[in-house]
Amino acid sequence: MNHNTRILIVDDDLIVADSIAEFLSREGYKTATAGDGNEALAMLEATRSDDNGFGAVVTDMNMPRRDGLDLLRTISKRDQSIAVIVITGYGKIETAVESIQLGAVDYLTKPIVDDELRIAVRKAVQHHTLLAENQTLRNQLHERNALDNLIGADYRMQKVYDMIEAVTESKTTVLLQGKSGTGKTMIARAIHAQSPRRMGPIVTFSCGAIPETLLESELFGHAKGAFTGAETDKPGKILSADGGTLLIDEINSATMALQIKLLRVLQEKQFEPVGSTETVEVDVRFILATNEPLGDLVAAGKFREDLYYRINVVDIEVPTLRERLGDIPLLTDHFLIKYEKETGKRRRFSDDAIEILKQYHWPGNVRELENAVERAVVLSRQPIIHVDDLPETVIASVGGRDGSLSAPANHGITVPALKNGWTQMSLTKAMEEPERQIILAALEANNWNRQVTAGQLNINRTTLYKKIKQYKLDQPA
Repeated sequence: MNHNTRILIVDDDLIVADSIAEFLSREGYKTATAGDGNEALAMLEATRSDDNGFGAVVTDMNMPRRDGLDLLRTISKRDQSIAVIVITGYGKIETAVESIQLGAVDYLTKPIVDDELRIAVRKAVQHHTLLAENQTLRNQLHERNALDNLIGADYRMQKVYDMIEAVTESKTTVLLQGKSGTGKTMIARAIHAQSPRRMGPIVTFSCGAIPETLLESELFGHAKGAFTGAETDKPGKILSADGGTLLIDEINSATMALQIKLLRVLQEKQFEPVGSTETVEVDVRFILATNEPLGDLVAAGKFREDLYYRINVVDIEVPTLRERLGDIPLLTDHFLIKYEKETGKRRRFSDDAIEILKQYHWPGNVRELENAVERAVVLSRQPIIHVDDLPETVIASVGGRDGSLSAPANHGITVPALKNGWTQMSLTKAMEEPERQIILAALEANNWNRQVTAGQLNINRTTLYKKIKQYKLDQPA
């Protein structure tokens, strides 16, 4: 009989370990031995990413340094697909119940009977095979669902996809910068869903949605009696995310006191709950999101510089919808399918309606577009969604109540590629001069106030500074 599943036998009595390994080898299994729980964990970790890693563990209960129950507890937390059989020389019913509750597939007492061991190992291998197959299917489903929710063919979104792929396998802290409604939460979920932590929790904590007095308690948890109303111990969001990912949204709204405590957690992966002296260690991957440029807040003294450099390890700039108008038809189709399923209606957007959507400036970004599509599907009475079915704010801003499209203003902007018919050049090169003229016109209209100009152009101030430098736009003396 030939078995592909490798089995690790753990016992501080090497004679017993070798004897079990020899028996299972004769049964056709590949085996290895470890002298205690610590050595076993090291061997499991070393082969964790191997195609031929350990699928089952046969462990003694009483061992020095790390006993069988602690080994079982750790394995269950790290990789539930590894099947564990517990062996003990002291057959207590309480110990058997506890081991089964912790995830052991079987419990044997010494002296070991060959037939009992054979049956237990066969069951463990079947258990491992089934769980491994299920985990593979879940992983594929996670990856597909995570990426399906990110829609966009624009080159800016392609850069975001590349960054997601680059950071998924690491524990590196990620900073997501972008306006509200651009999809930062979905990007965080996509990173988690494709990471080795995908089977762990993903927890979201929004600094802007919680009163300042409760921020630290909600994030770090609190001990009983820490403050009025704290009648019991309460775990915070960080502990809830142990073994998984924590998304801290609107980090730009964090208080200075919270920033100091957060810096320690990021550096040391440990903290004390509010009102407690007990230090808690966690294994958490942090993703932080902001809807304001943190560099500007640091310069203004509103955000700690040391925390900024600690979290700005991998910076993903999420583009606004206005910066990728070409993705609007794709996004519209995506949301249309979603709300067709929810409402049972079959709908299609008219060409004029799509053009109106592409002309609107979308201050609420992708979230606002989704709301507009949902509204149109729910309220429209005809199979085709026309301009009149769009939100009033969209129609009024663009100017097209009768379904006609307003002609875009020129403002004297020239496109070099079209000056004398078509002049061959890349699209990026062709758009440089129009972009330069638009930025210059906006700066002059706002008396070179960069903050107001960036707001009107719906870009962050750092991007505006880079564009000013790129196009050598000098403010008049």
